[in-house]
Amino acid sequence: MIIMICKNKNKPFQNLVNNMRISTLFLFFLTLLMSCGQPEKQIFKSHGKVDYPLSAGDELMLDTIQKKTFQFFVNEHHPEWGIVKDRASEWAPSSIASTGFAIPVFAVGIERNWIEREDAAKIVMNILDFFYNAPQSADTNATGYKGFFYHFLRMNSGTREWKCELSSIDTGILMMGIIFARNYFNIDNITETQIRLYADKLLEGMDWSIFAMPAESRHPYTISMGWSPEEGRTDWGWYGYNEGLFLYTLAAGTGMENIERSYNAWLSSYKWQTPYEGYSHVVFPPLFGHQFSHAFIDYRGLVDPYMKEKGIDYFENSRRATFVQRLYAMDNPYGWKGYDSLCWGITASDGPTEKYNANGREFLGYAGRGTSGPDFNYFDDGTIAPYASLSSLPFTPEIVLPTIKAINKRYGSKIWGKYGYYDAFNPTANWVNDDFLGIAEGPMIIMIENFRSGLVWNYVMKDRIIQNGLKKLGYEYLTQK
Repeated sequence: MIIMICKNKNKPFQNLVNNMRISTLFLFFLTLLMSCGQPEKQIFKSHGKVDYPLSAGDELMLDTIQKKTFQFFVNEHHPEWGIVKDRASEWAPSSIASTGFAIPVFAVGIERNWIEREDAAKIVMNILDFFYNAPQSADTNATGYKGFFYHFLRMNSGTREWKCELSSIDTGILMMGIIFARNYFNIDNITETQIRLYADKLLEGMDWSIFAMPAESRHPYTISMGWSPEEGRTDWGWYGYNEGLFLYTLAAGTGMENIERSYNAWLSSYKWQTPYEGYSHVVFPPLFGHQFSHAFIDYRGLVDPYMKEKGIDYFENSRRATFVQRLYAMDNPYGWKGYDSLCWGITASDGPTEKYNANGREFLGYAGRGTSGPDFNYFDDGTIAPYASLSSLPFTPEIVLPTIKAINKRYGSKIWGKYGYYDAFNPTANWVNDDFLGIAEGPMIIMIENFRSGLVWNYVMKDRIIQNGLKKLGYEYLTQK
């Protein structure tokens, strides 16, 4: 059996798995085969859930938020392919990042008894089947190229929507979801065996050479943000600290050449600032940049050479960034309505647009909003996104829980709909966005779950790609666990 699999490694194996008889002996040898390349010792481990006391009311509130949000992924995925829409709007294409977040979200549903395991596993298997068998070429109408995938895909064909980029970061989020899947779906039945087989193949198929930035580029040696058939590699790399943190670990663990040089280029572009006394950290204004990597990797205690010198880990860095947002809202330098110690959260979201401009106030549409203090802002126009504070729950529960309770009390049903919290609202413009975005819904439900149980951290941290990637980039624990 093992020889047969190896000979067919470059062909679609749907028929192979469907036609084979899953015997106890086969599964034994399959387990041995799939364990090849595992680290001799798991160096980096998850701490599990965050140790913070919750009242019965807190538990009920978080249950309600998660369960309502979960319905987005139940209702907005393709019935055959499993891929998830970018947003709830009827016209929306699929987003591969939304789909990547969806994979562990379905596991949250299993653990919370909102969906049967076999039903969730079938959806996840369909997702991996779709991506493994999707057309890969440099053609403008493909689904992906060199093991990476286009940011947005048409819901009717599964191929590239608009002229979007072949995205390194969005493919990365998809692959992190796949890493979770191959560890979580560990039962020896046909569906979950297929998940693990497809996951291995997809992760092995990533050709990072297309994203390697040369010395003469805008951001030398970093990982490029994208590639397109029309323009080639994007001359803009992942630099300056942002949501790209996990991407370097993924690249290291999946064999990108010269990744140590790339990571050093990334670290050299950090900005260490002190927006408020006692809150020095590597800054990035939008809160999502401090959250997305933590949705998958448990950074508590983990430091690379840069953070080791600073004396804090990446979890503490995100904690400080969250406190800074609250302090900024309390200062409220532009006088936006609603901002205070119990109403904050500036991150990428939709916005009122210029249609609401009045009284000297100007508003934006979708933008990467954020603040790292009064002297470092991105597009702050008074827009608040509920997922911004909720996705920081593991870092700062002592300020997030009171904030969510206060927002619920003040705005109630005005900002709550079919799938829980709407994307964003702006009290100054008297505006609420009545849409739901997958890249907001996914991190929110995952970070709440990591806070409550450590679920996603527990299964991602044990993976050999994450273990080897962290080791290769020089991570270690700041203090002994």
